[in-house]
Formats: sequence, C-alpha cells, structure tokens
Amino acid sequence: MSVKSSPTTPTSVASTRAVVEEFLAARLAGDTGRLTELFADQVDWVLAENPAVPWIRPRSTAAECAAQAEELMEYTVAENARASVDAFLVDGNDAVLTGHVSGTVRATGKSFEGPFALRLTVEGGRITRHHLYENSLSIAEACTP
Repeated sequence: MSVKSSPTTPTSVASTRAVVEEFLAARLAGDTGRLTELFADQVDWVLAENPAVPWIRPRSTAAECAAQAEELMEYTVAENARASVDAFLVDGNDAVLTGHVSGTVRATGKSFEGPFALRLTVEGGRITRHHLYENSLSIAEACTP
C-alpha cells in the first residue's frame, strides 16, 4: 500500500473548506444553479448505482451532479429529510465529511437511514471529486413497494 501525499498549505485548506461550505449551503437551499457553478465541468462521481433508486445513478458533468439534489427532493419527502455531520476534515484539496442521513421515499412512504461518508476534492475552486458512501441497502428497501 502506498500513501499519496500532496503539499498542504493553510491557503489550500481554507480554500477547500470554503468551497465545501458553499456546496453544503447550496445543497441545503436546493440551489441547483450554484451547485452547477461549484462542480467542475467533469467530475469523478462515485455513488454505487442502484436500479431501485431513481436518484442514484452515474453522473459526470456539473449539471448532472447538481441535478442529483433536485432529483432527491423530487423523490423524497422534504419535511422528513435529515442529515447531520459528525466530522468535517480537510487536508489540502481533499475534504471528508461523515455523518448520518435519513429520509422518506415519497412513492412508498417508507423511511431510510444510516451513516454516510462523503469525499470531495476541490481544484481551482470547483469540486472535481464527489465520492459518497451510504447505506444503499436501506435506501433501496425504502424505494421498493
């Protein structure tokens, strides 16, 4: 196993943190336009594809990545959506957030919940990597009638 390390400066850490905080605020506000601006033209997007879940699918462009937030709101009950962040770690251009997410699928009325980890990479003020790991089984079960 090798460990890749990039130079970390106070400026890169502050810049990464600021972009991630903007991302979280835009996500919370459902501001797809701002999300599109924050994502790079091409994004390394990882979220395990799940045919039972309409908002979980491959994405790679800024517009596709930003639209995921809109699609999530379309298929879930906004009043029941919850997310909490337990840790927000920044190392140079990379940020990792861990926490807990829960919600209710609109079509079935079933709930899902579980932990998540989100790895983001910020380069040139835009998000170039978005890797989300979550309890996909709970979400798939909530989408199944």
